[in-house]
Amino acid sequence: MQRIRMSLPYFSQFGWEPEVVTVDPVFSEMAKDSLLLQSISSGIKIHRVKAFKKYWTSKFGLGSIALRSLYFYRKKVNELLKTKQYDLIYFSTTQFPVCILGAYWKKKYGIPYVIDMQDPWHSDYYKNKPRHQQPKKYWLSYRMNRFLEPKAMKYVDGLISVSEKYIVDLKDRYPAIKNIPAETITFGAFEPDLEIARKNSLLFDNILDPAYINLVYIGRGGHDMQQAANVLFKAYSALLEKNGSFAKIKLWFIGTSYAPSGKGVPTLLPLAEKLGIADHVVEITDRISFYHTLVTLQLADALFVPGSDDPRYTASKIFPYLLAKKPLLAIFNKASSAIEILNEYRAKNAYNYEDPDVPSLVEKFLNQLLAGSLAMPEYEPAALEKYDAKSMARQQCLIFDTVMQNQK
Repeated sequence: MQRIRMSLPYFSQFGWEPEVVTVDPVFSEMAKDSLLLQSISSGIKIHRVKAFKKYWTSKFGLGSIALRSLYFYRKKVNELLKTKQYDLIYFSTTQFPVCILGAYWKKKYGIPYVIDMQDPWHSDYYKNKPRHQQPKKYWLSYRMNRFLEPKAMKYVDGLISVSEKYIVDLKDRYPAIKNIPAETITFGAFEPDLEIARKNSLLFDNILDPAYINLVYIGRGGHDMQQAANVLFKAYSALLEKNGSFAKIKLWFIGTSYAPSGKGVPTLLPLAEKLGIADHVVEITDRISFYHTLVTLQLADALFVPGSDDPRYTASKIFPYLLAKKPLLAIFNKASSAIEILNEYRAKNAYNYEDPDVPSLVEKFLNQLLAGSLAMPEYEPAALEKYDAKSMARQQCLIFDTVMQNQK
């Protein structure tokens, strides 16, 4: 959703007039933020579809919003394609099962389609992991993804991805798409969001404790992020043992689970418990809304971003962190493209967790945080321009243009 939302203001500047088809929010259990609509021009046509109620479909193990809405997407877009000429269909969502409709609409109406891979769809990453580390309903989702992905990819006309590795994997897996246009395009930094957050900051409760120095991460957790988070925990534990003043620092992990509110299972706090620092770490599994996130980042004293142990992981969420312009500590797999992006911004404390110097560098960061001597970042202007939302929208439109040229 965020990719499209941040691109909509710019598509027309590059020759594309978008219309959006989305599930009506009443059918979603995700945290909602009506302020998101303030960033979308009133001139954008938005078509809302229904979904089967989760109360009924979950009885058959089908709680996914993608599966619940699939029939209604098909029905609504069929209506649109019968009444108006459209040039291209763009799937930009992590609810991947919807993408199988691309092949159907291409066969029925001859319209090309592009898929945006914001995450892996079918993946073997969790296949050999212990069961407690696998996502909920992994057995079913793994087999369903393995079945559905080929159907969507067989006839796709273009690929966009946040990670080059996702594109390489797909083209290796499906030789038929080896020569289609494909481009790695990260999410962009969307400045208007900060202004919306500032204007509406009083609408949100302050989650953080102002009696402490708050180091904050907001985003999903998971066992794949434990290696990066553990670097911070061990450094903090070592400093706390030497100097009780470090108890003034509280480590926050907010919105770490995709589970419904109140049902998330902490995945990072158990690491802190093993090190005896659980009293200084807060993990809130419930998600918070997007602008609540931005307001909370602004209230933090410093920010932390852990990366996955999956080298394909890019952490598109780093851009709100960079826009916040707060002291930032980032720890990633050395192969993650996030490190390269952070280096382009000239971020000062972006490390890979395999570097033997990282523990001491993290301790230095925490020492400066306690002393109040961390400088506010000043990022490279060229990177600010390169990765803003308008630039990212332009790159998407170039892919659309290439796909259309290939249709001639």
